[in-house]
Formats: sequence, C-alpha cells, structure tokens
Amino acid sequence: MKKANKSNHDLCMKQNWQLWEIMVPAELKEKEVPVSTHEKWDKKVRDITGGLTILKAAKGQWISPSKKICIEKVIPVRIACSENDIKAIAKMTLRFYDQEQVMFYKVSNEVYFIG
Repeated sequence: MKKANKSNHDLCMKQNWQLWEIMVPAELKEKEVPVSTHEKWDKKVRDITGGLTILKAAKGQWISPSKKICIEKVIPVRIACSENDIKAIAKMTLRFYDQEQVMFYKVSNEVYFIG
C-alpha cells in the first residue's frame, strides 16, 4: 500500500460548519424504536447535511417539561453542519419521534475534510 502524499490530498474546512451531537430516542413508550424508523430519520438528516455518525446507545435520565422523570435509551448522533441546519434537524426530530424536547449541543467549532 502506497503512503499518502500530503500534496495529493487537499485539506478543506467547511465554512460555517460545526460538529454537533443530538440525542435521538432509542425507545418510545418503553418500546424499542424499529430500525426502519431510524433509517427514515437517517435519510432525512443525510438529505440536509450529506452524512451523520451514529454512536452506541446510552441510558438517559431527565425531568421532562411536564415534570415527569424520564429514563430511556438514547442514541447520540454526530452531525457536521451549520447552526441553522442542526436547529432544523432538532425541530424535525421533535416532530418525527413525537418528543417533548430534543437535546443537541456543539462538539467542535471546526470541521475539516481531507480527500
């Protein structure tokens, strides 16, 4: 295998893009969300941003706006996009999974691609 020559690859920083993470429910009403449902959500995100990175599920706990203690599995998903894009994705996620709230946060201010 040939070693990559630095001059053959361009490093590109996407302007106005940051790396975000959003929590997607793995369960709804104590039942696992079908993979086919997640695949539809994945496609919607890909249509907006071109890609996403799905991490392993984790157990989340929080108090909902209706003051109910929620304990359920969530799936952290990383997405490189603009702030406007992640806000649109969060709103879509809220409706798509019929949630009271959706949490997202910035992981990094810079996103680079090489190739």
